[in-house]
Amino acid sequence: MSREIVLILARAANGTIGADGKLPWHIPADLKRFKALTIGKPMIMGRKTFDSLPGLLPGRRHVVLTRDRNWQAEGAEVAHDVEAALALAGEGEVSVIGGAEGYSLFMPLATRIELTEVHRDYSGDTTMSQPGPEWTEVAREEHPASNGRPSFAFVTLRRAL
Repeated sequence: MSREIVLILARAANGTIGADGKLPWHIPADLKRFKALTIGKPMIMGRKTFDSLPGLLPGRRHVVLTRDRNWQAEGAEVAHDVEAALALAGEGEVSVIGGAEGYSLFMPLATRIELTEVHRDYSGDTTMSQPGPEWTEVAREEHPASNGRPSFAFVTLRRAL
């Protein structure tokens, strides 16, 4: 069995991915997609991302990458570097769900990005640049603005060989 590392993220048009430890938008379809993409899979995340969750997400393993050697939380598997996080996650598909530093660490190893492009600028304190030319778009599903929510697209990117 092999491993596929998938970055799962939502990004505003101006690169914002977070504000005060939260998403600066609420798009129910994105949350539903996130659940579908991560259910039954190990999720690797930074400690701040773990802390931002409403609690343990059912049906998924929570591998938390932190530099704090004393940090622990019920239901979390703790790793202190990329290799240890991947060893805990094991083989098969692994979801990396944030934050910005986690995406940066795993970007060179990732084979796929599941991106929600939010077609609006948002202010925030956490940003991420657009994926580079080494990524090829293989799927796009556009969604119009509705009920006061911005338009957005679900985009799948694969690393170009």
